[in-house]
Amino acid sequence: MKKTHTTAVMLALMLTAVVLTASCSGDRSSENSGTKKQDSLSISGAFALYPMVVLWAEEYKKENPDIRIDITAGGAGKGMADTLAKAVDFGMVSRGIYPEESEQGATAFPVARDAVVGTINANHPLAEEITRNGMTRDDLSSLFLGTGKGRYPLSSFTVYTRSDSSGAAQMWAEYLGAASQDEIIGTGVSGDPGLLEAVRQDRTGIGFNNIGYAYSHETGRPYDGIMVIPLDLDSSRMLETSERFYSSLSDIARAVKEGVYPAPPARDLYLVTKGIPSDGTVRDFLEWVLTDGQAFVENAGYIPVASDQIESALGKLGR
Repeated sequence: MKKTHTTAVMLALMLTAVVLTASCSGDRSSENSGTKKQDSLSISGAFALYPMVVLWAEEYKKENPDIRIDITAGGAGKGMADTLAKAVDFGMVSRGIYPEESEQGATAFPVARDAVVGTINANHPLAEEITRNGMTRDDLSSLFLGTGKGRYPLSSFTVYTRSDSSGAAQMWAEYLGAASQDEIIGTGVSGDPGLLEAVRQDRTGIGFNNIGYAYSHETGRPYDGIMVIPLDLDSSRMLETSERFYSSLSDIARAVKEGVYPAPPARDLYLVTKGIPSDGTVRDFLEWVLTDGQAFVENAGYIPVASDQIESALGKLGR
């Protein structure tokens, strides 16, 4: 059962307040056709996709300076709920779409790809051993699900997880063999930044993050105080050279792109609308993301989705 850690949650909220200050203002001009257009866009949801969408919004505004774009991160579950309630134009979702969501009109457009990685405090007493030998899926399941099948004792770790409805937590749970993030044990913390900080502040801390939050975009390296957990993919209890691709954001992104890093926890990221959008501004932004916007994906530390997925998404829009 999840516990709530007040200090970590407050840290998460403070960090989120900084991260979420990303909105652009202005008035939409009346250019373009007879298709109805609104003068603003609203987007909410997954922390995983948030930095990418902020960059897209900045670049899109260079071509469309009169449009206002409001972007809020709050977890994939919030993005989906806001979309289905028509509270926003787009939901950022970092997991698959559930059948019941599709039945309510959720329409998903894959726009990028990334992965969730395990994280541990860089000064953890077992950090050197884990760096040398990695962790198998059984090792991680033992800690995060309490299965008791791993070689590392639970008593050596303080496990942190997401308290909000999170695509990252769902993908991590599925990788570990669970059906839902609710099966992950540990201290619940809200948001990607809060979870990172909780692990960084606790010498015995272990958690997980989207790669965009585990690695600094300035240095391309894991954030100070954090070690990304290398996966022992073949369960040999030692890391071969082919399993060592965690030292930089570019290395882990390449491993995801080439399919070396497993899926899950690698996964597609989606912009979700309720039904096929009819508003001209919403359609124009989405088409731009699926075409011109793809040029920014790799430099932002994400992985492009396959060309046939892009074609299929554009086909939904009648392109």
